[in-house]
Amino acid sequence: MSNQVVVIDTKEGKLAAIVDTAAKPHPGRGANFVHPTFGPVWATSHLGADVITLIGTDPEKHKDNAWKVVQTVKIHGSGSLFVKTHPKSKNLWADAPLNPEPEIAEAVAVYSIADLGKEGVKPEIINVAAMAGLPETKAIKRVVHGEYNEAGDEIWFSIWAGKTDPSAIVVIDDKTRKMKAVIKGPDIITPTGKFNVYNTQHDIY
Repeated sequence: MSNQVVVIDTKEGKLAAIVDTAAKPHPGRGANFVHPTFGPVWATSHLGADVITLIGTDPEKHKDNAWKVVQTVKIHGSGSLFVKTHPKSKNLWADAPLNPEPEIAEAVAVYSIADLGKEGVKPEIINVAAMAGLPETKAIKRVVHGEYNEAGDEIWFSIWAGKTDPSAIVVIDDKTRKMKAVIKGPDIITPTGKFNVYNTQHDIY
């Protein structure tokens, strides 16, 4: 609610920086990757703004960028909870499940990381909810929480529907950005966080 990200040096146990950002950055893990212009960065999306904020994270080799906002890029809407990439991926994905507009909440934005150094970069918008083939209901089918498999070649998205409506998990090929599979059934009701065990154990985010 303070529109800030706090950076803690976990080795020294000290405050490293307080970074001003757009409205309501989400306190998830975010995404770490090497930016084509600014070097290593960490990315967060926002509940209150339609952007992704990129913050420099390398005080040794990129001192001028460290703990500063180096770039903000537009996404398809505010209300985002999660951004995601993988060391073996060339993509950066973002959801917007808390947006009130169905066409935004049901879709995700995906960027080619190599293009982030270009001016006016725009994401591809993919309607993941439409891929799932769920029945029409009054509830918005909110797409949330992309999670990579261990190999980094698939990303899995959950779909929230109504509390009694059929839901699903959609598996997307990270390279082609096309659907590979849909997981659904009577036990798949508003799935939320799903975590690859290997990635979680090894802090691959």
